[in-house]
Amino acid sequence: MRVNLGALSLFVALVGLSSFIFLVVAIATDFWYIIDASKLEASQNGTDALSSHSGLWRTCRVRSECYPLINPFWHENANITESHRQLLYMHGTFVILMPLSLILMIFGGMTGFISILARAYLLLLMTGLLFLFGGNLHRIQCTLLKMSTNQVFPFLLTKALVTLTGISVYIAYSSAAFQEAVCLLRSKDLLVEIDIRFGWSLALVWISFVAEVLTGAVFLLAARVVGVKRQREQAL
Repeated sequence: MRVNLGALSLFVALVGLSSFIFLVVAIATDFWYIIDASKLEASQNGTDALSSHSGLWRTCRVRSECYPLINPFWHENANITESHRQLLYMHGTFVILMPLSLILMIFGGMTGFISILARAYLLLLMTGLLFLFGGNLHRIQCTLLKMSTNQVFPFLLTKALVTLTGISVYIAYSSAAFQEAVCLLRSKDLLVEIDIRFGWSLALVWISFVAEVLTGAVFLLAARVVGVKRQREQAL
């Protein structure tokens, strides 16, 4: 079965663009973490909205205004507990990683576009490998290109790993924040009436990550197509 490079180019463009859009929407929305306290509100017959949903930058109460999260980069002199300080460190980490992943995706898309237009085997191969495995491939990168690649691919060294690390840190942060809240409440009775879950914004990030991996795989397949075609031309 012969694979058409044009079809691969169209497919990788659609998948890469989808990954970019999903990541942009996820970063811009506030449904990463959802607290549904409707049962508690009903039992207390109160008018105050206790339910909320939060994103990377702010927390929003249902039927109320949103307010920004604590700045994770200005807390060195703050009078806070060590566990709270650790939460801020984790918050600062994924706040940096997710936008960085978006920036790297733009540069990666530019490099992939150029490699497809030029039908450059090594460029396609390295783009695919770096999309899949990120910064672990620095030695492979230098071996394949036989040149100083720091000037060519500095933006792709941690592409997929940046997204995956950002997701992992956010999940760990959410778990630690939950444990901190339980300690502050000193009672788990209220938690029975509260539904806490991850929202659709985080689901979009996972979809974006899967699309990144698929993009890398298609780049590798395109490199294979170009390599086979080049071998045939040399054999003639």
